[in-house]
Amino acid sequence: MSGIHDLKPDPGSTHKTKRIGRGPGSGHGKTAGRGSKGMWSRSGSHQKRGFEGGQMPLHRRLPKRGFTNALFKKT
Repeated sequence: MSGIHDLKPDPGSTHKTKRIGRGPGSGHGKTAGRGSKGMWSRSGSHQKRGFEGGQMPLHRRLPKRGFTNALFKKT
């Protein structure tokens, strides 16, 4: 009877982890695929959540929803 320790992944279903920035022989050394300059080559770079490259973001394009009736507002 086979056990769970005998299970193996199907051939071709797993890939080796790409180790970047580990020398020129790896093919992803030096700049580690980030290019030379610019925002994305820097460490700690990120964009604001919802930023769309200068286009008006979706959450600002959609109208606000809801209405608060002042008569029922708790003070």
